Amino acid sequence: MSIHGKGKSNMRSILAIAAALLTPALAMAHGPSPQKIVKEVVIKAEPAKVWAALTDFGAIAQWHGDVAEIKVEDRKDNESEAVLTHRTVTFKDGLYIVEKLREAKAEEFKLDYKMVEGTVPVSNYRAVMQVKPGPGEGESTLTWTGRFYNMANSMEAPPGQDNPTAVAAINKIYDAGLDGLKRYIEK
Repeated sequence: MSIHGKGKSNMRSILAIAAALLTPALAMAHGPSPQKIVKEVVIKAEPAKVWAALTDFGAIAQWHGDVAEIKVEDRKDNESEAVLTHRTVTFKDGLYIVEKLREAKAEEFKLDYKMVEGTVPVSNYRAVMQVKPGPGEGESTLTWTGRFYNMANSMEAPPGQDNPTAVAAINKIYDAGLDGLKRYIEK
């Protein structure tokens, strides 16, 4: 065998060892799977009326059946340094979430907010609520979209901090919220 042939063999061995060493690191680099929930409700009211209820960031206490307490304040955002409206929502089960209003686009009837902290079992939670004309005259369709990760922000999250727990928590909040908002506006 020539020296050149041994060089190729050694190079293959080195590459095989490097691949074996890097594989666990690459597997660990892949994070938890993002979760997404999209819910819609048709409300018997013009889009402007539904929009008005959403843009009062503290009004959630008036229409969400699971909200026990709300606190709204303007404070400096840690990410953008801008002063943004924040709300602390405390639920009847004792969980809470602090959210910042990122954007309210009146021309699109679109509200964008993000979790800052809380005990609801999710992480990196961001939500968008958008109102569009509904299927019938004088109706609106409200779409509530949430994107988030499990509370542990891990692929191997322990029970209570895993994807099923995170999805169940957001589904509960959205279902009660959409039902409550529909009843509140249609009364």
